[in-house]
Formats: sequence, C-alpha cells, structure tokens
Amino acid sequence: MKQNNKPYHVDQEAKQRDLSTNKSDSTNKFLTTNQGVRINDDNNSLKAGDRGPSLLEDFILREKITHFDHERIPERIVHARGSGAHGYFEVTNPIPQFTRAGFLQEAGQRTPVFARFSTVAGFRGSTDLARDVRGFSVKFYTQEGIYDLVGNNIPVFFIQDATKFPDLVHAVKPEPHNEIPQAASAHDTFWDFISLMPESAHMIMWLMSDRAIPRSYRMMEGFGVHTFRLVNAQNESFFVKFHWKPKLGTHAVVWDEAQKISGKDPDFHRRDLWEAIEMGNFPEWELGMQIVDEADEQKYEFDLLDPTKIIPEELVPVTIVGKMVLNRNPDNFFAETEQVAFHPGHVVPGIDFTNDPLLQGRLFSYTDTQLLRLGGPNFHEIPINRSIAPVHNNQRDGFMRQEINIGRVSYSPNSLGGDCPVQARIDQGGFVSYNERIDAHKVRQRSESFSDHFGQARLFFNSQTEVEKDHIVRAFRFELGKVETTAIRVRMIGIVAQIDAGLAEKVAAGLRLTVPAKPEQPMNYGVSPERRGLEQEPKLVPSSVEASQALSMINNPTVKPTIASRKVAIVCADGVDENAVLAMKSALIRESAKGCVIAPYLGHVQTNQGGAIPVDFSFLTSSSVLFDAVYIPGGMDLNELSQNPDAMDFISDAYRHCKVIGVHGNSIELLSGAAFASKLTNEDEGIIMDEDMENDITANFISAMAGHRVWAREAQL
Repeated sequence: MKQNNKPYHVDQEAKQRDLSTNKSDSTNKFLTTNQGVRINDDNNSLKAGDRGPSLLEDFILREKITHFDHERIPERIVHARGSGAHGYFEVTNPIPQFTRAGFLQEAGQRTPVFARFSTVAGFRGSTDLARDVRGFSVKFYTQEGIYDLVGNNIPVFFIQDATKFPDLVHAVKPEPHNEIPQAASAHDTFWDFISLMPESAHMIMWLMSDRAIPRSYRMMEGFGVHTFRLVNAQNESFFVKFHWKPKLGTHAVVWDEAQKISGKDPDFHRRDLWEAIEMGNFPEWELGMQIVDEADEQKYEFDLLDPTKIIPEELVPVTIVGKMVLNRNPDNFFAETEQVAFHPGHVVPGIDFTNDPLLQGRLFSYTDTQLLRLGGPNFHEIPINRSIAPVHNNQRDGFMRQEINIGRVSYSPNSLGGDCPVQARIDQGGFVSYNERIDAHKVRQRSESFSDHFGQARLFFNSQTEVEKDHIVRAFRFELGKVETTAIRVRMIGIVAQIDAGLAEKVAAGLRLTVPAKPEQPMNYGVSPERRGLEQEPKLVPSSVEASQALSMINNPTVKPTIASRKVAIVCADGVDENAVLAMKSALIRESAKGCVIAPYLGHVQTNQGGAIPVDFSFLTSSSVLFDAVYIPGGMDLNELSQNPDAMDFISDAYRHCKVIGVHGNSIELLSGAAFASKLTNEDEGIIMDEDMENDITANFISAMAGHRVWAREAQL
C-alpha cells in the first residue's frame, strides 16, 4: 500500500470518490470505520488484558459486527440451510458437584429440547451435502429459563477473535461480483483469507476431513466449541467443554458421493432426519463434558480460552451426563425451524462464560442479528422461543409484541406496584455472574498462549487412519484446484507444510506445484505499519498427545457397529426370487433398518412365484448414493438390468463408494459386466455372494454393512 502521512483532515483521498455513482474503490486506501476513523488494529478486539474479557466500549468491534449481522434479510447470514426437531434431554449422571443448573441435578430428570442442524455457508436453497461445517444447536426449555448450547459438528473454529468473523464469512460466501460459487469454499477469496490466517490451520484440517461431509445429522458429533464455566452451589468454578456423541456413531460419505447426492437429492440430510423420526428411529446423542478444575487453567500446552484448540480426551476424559432423544418433527417448518432463535448468551444459573474472545463477540452478535431477522426485540415471544419458566420484567412494546402486560407500572424501583417484579436472591434462583478477578490494561492484543497454530492441526492429522489421510489429501487438491490464483495455492501449501511435510508434498504433487522452501509468513497482511513486527509469529508447541483415537471417525472407540436406520437398495426385475427379497426385508426390519425395492420401472415386479412386489423407486428417480448398501437377489431376467445403463451405474457407484453389495444366484453375472469387474478380488469383504442360492446371506450382509464402508476397497480403485 502506498503511504500517506498527511493528517486525515487534509487528506484529499476521501474527496475523490464519484459520489454520483456511489462507487468506492479500496485500493491503496486506509481501513476505516463507517464514520471514517482510521483503524489501527483490525485483528484484535479490545480486552482487559491479553486474556481478559472483551470490553463493551470497543466501538470498532460493535460497528463491524452490527453491520455484518444486518447484511442480509430475511434468512440467517450463516446457518441459513437447516433442519430441526423436538425431543427431550434426560439426565443419566447428575453433576451437582460441578453446577447448580437445575436441569442437571437428578437422574431421570427430563427437559424439553429443540435441536437445529445446519450448513454454514450456503443460502436456504443450497444443498445439504456441501463440504462445510455443520451447526449443532440445542435449545433447552428448563424450569429456570432458556438454555441454548449453540455449537458445531467440529470442536474448533477458524478464528480466535470475533472481530475477524465478518471477514471469514465474507471470504467464504459467494464472491460478490458474480455470486459464485454457492455453498462452497473451493474458490479464491476463501483460500486467500485462510492462507493469510495461520490460526485457521487446525480448523482447515477438520474441514478437509470427512467430518465436513457427514452421512446424516444423526451420525455426527456436536461440540460447544468454546470453553464455558460451570458454577456449583458453593460458588466454585470449573471450566467445561461440551460434547454430543451420536448413538449411531460418526459416519460420512465420500466426496464423489456427496457431489452426486447434491444433484440427486439436495434435501438428503433434511429428508433423512424427518423420515427417521417418522419411522420411530429416534436420533439419540449422549451429552458429555470435559471438566477442568480452575486451578488447572494453565496446566496444558494450549490455552483453554483459545477456540482453535481442543482438549485431547487422553488428557481430560469426557464425562457422560445425559442423553438427548429427538422424537417429534416440527408441525410447521417456518414457525419452528426457521424462527427458532439461538444465542450462546442464553444461560441459566450454574452455567457461565469465559473470556474466550470469540465467545465474547458472539454474546453481542446473536441478539443483534435476531432483531433484524425476526423483526424486533420480541422474538422471544414466538412460540418456539418461549421460555416455559414464567417471564416477568419491565420490558414493553416494540414490533410484534404478543404479551399483554396489565397494571400501570413498568419501571423499577416502584411503590405503586409493590416494587414488583422483585429481584431474586441466589438461593431463589437468581443468576449471578461468576466473580472472576480482572486486573489488566485495556489492549488490542492476543495472549502469547494463542500463538501455536500448527500443533493441534498436526495432532488431528496424525490421529487419522491412512484412508482418512488420503481423503484429506484429495479434499485439499479439489479445493485448491478450484483456486485460480497460483500464488494463493502456493501460500496455502506453505501453511500445510508447517502441519505435515508429507501432506504438503502430496497436495502439491496433485497441483503440479512445488512446496515452498520457506513458507510465507503472512502476519503483516492487514496490519497497520507501526504494528508490523508486533503481531505474534506462529509457533509450534510440542503436543503431550501424539495421536487421539477420538479424532478419527473410523477408529473412534465410541462407535459401536450397527445398521439401525440404514437404508438398503434391493435391486429387482421381473422373475426375482420372492423369498430372497422378503427374507432380506425382514432381516433388515429386525435390525431397525429398511429395504427399498429399486427396479427399471415403478409399479410392481413379478416374482418367480407369480406374486408381485411393490417398487419404491425406479432407477430414473433414485441412485445408489442415496442408500447405504445394495442387495441384488437372484432369479431375475438379467437383460432388464444388464442392458439398462442406469442400473449398471447404480451398482458400479455402490462399489466405487465402498458400500457392501450382496448378490444371490444368477445375479452374480451382473458383476462381471460392471465397470469395476476387473478390480474385483476375493479379498473384498464387502462383496457377499451365494451362487447356488442355497444359503441365507442376510447375516453376513448385515454384519459387513455394520462396518459402514469397506475402506480397503479404495486401494483397488
């Protein structure tokens, strides 16, 4: 940027805009507020000390986030594409020793909840299967008021300070000059930003992993992201990280499959959640907590207040305290799922905040954005947002007011109304913020303990299986392959090299680039001249944990083999063995799974016994990417399938995506005509065959399917 040392009041740059067209070009200009005040530090919010709370007087942060919150109407700026359901939370392990929150005190205690899952970057009409973070937010309707646990399916975030959130979202959203691409991070502006933000390294590893393309909402973990506080009845404080662990385990699709699902059924996740609940396969998660004594705040090589860090479960195990079951679909999508308003600042006595600078900004942002999106300050009166605890205060009027307040008093203190409503003592359930001591200077600065950007990114990569590592390589190649600016690709490979040299080499090879000998250090981008050299350089702190099974989806020890709620495509044509079809359907039902008949046509297929089996989908209206496995019974006229390109693609895609394929009798011949015939091996545990049709293969088929995918097959592809 060219330097301009003139006092701002005589600077002529401001007068050179063409006011008649309202166009503005920021090239070679200073960064300013909307009032024209030049900004010295756009990377750090104003805090009381480098690890202290953010200050309300930070007018730069407030202006930036306020404007960002009001940029789009009426849908959410982020998390616009979502789906939700009602249910309950039940305590299984009370923790009164850690918190006085009333809904966590007694075993068997149930609290109504509403959960919403979402993608982040796409608009309301975008696909469910975008490579993206997934929102995972739960509203607890407790007797003490609303508690919102507002998180994601990834336990860390891109940035450390809330003031960078508008920049992050601007970068990942469709590029403003052409509104392309939709619901995708594979474009220049996103990777330009990320390659200049080393603090994003850990999050990017998660985003490039299969966590970003989950099989369903029901098969993904959820996290509170931030470190919060628990406060017990003795006013003792504990740090806490929240975890949601799915009963069905953590599973994903592969990238080629995700892209095809987006074309075949962009509502795949929304439909999956709805149908599972309608069928009685109620989604279930355990709520776990990692609880840390306040005395141990400085114990670890990472900072508990840094939202780009996890606490490895090897250091602090997850304590399960209860379970959430979703058992009822909304009656009206708009009234409930679309109008539900979450806020990390909705807490109850016994749950409190920390000085995490990202969390501190969110505490302001969420109320602000709901004011515009839901039409005013009374969004709490919309039925889905109403507290089941009585609400009494002196707030009045405003747009869309529903409450009819009686009496003449709406102020405090008062004598005309008996000085009511009265303030509650602590023993009466009154909320009191934890009495944390703060003694610090006002600074725009980050704690040095936030500067390790690569250690946990490396831990995540080291924790993956070889299959998962290969998927990360492919994801980087795809994403960076969409980037048109070579310098951004090279800069990003330099970031990856600081995580793992081998990973960088593989990514670079797929892009025909060379790993830079010395990665660019981007700390001076977006920094005022006098602060250059003052920003903390990234550093690598050795991790006390080299690998963690909990970070792998395939090796995760909490995942138990099951096919509950899975969908199997039963490929049929006229002449099909009726007994084989019925046996497979019955076996799947016993395992709480479902078999769907797929044929070249709708209506019915004729069986070998003269009967007729209803067809659920034709090959034209379906695809194997919408199912978890494929079963092909014998006895059929194979010409109806072998001469049908859609049928053969159906089978070939199932093989390519490492799904279990069961084949009976003469239908085995179909495999020899499939695109993958030359790659079939006797070692493929996912091909279950019985040529003579004398054996019941359902047990072996179901056993193989419980492993989700036959990942060893990828080596043959």
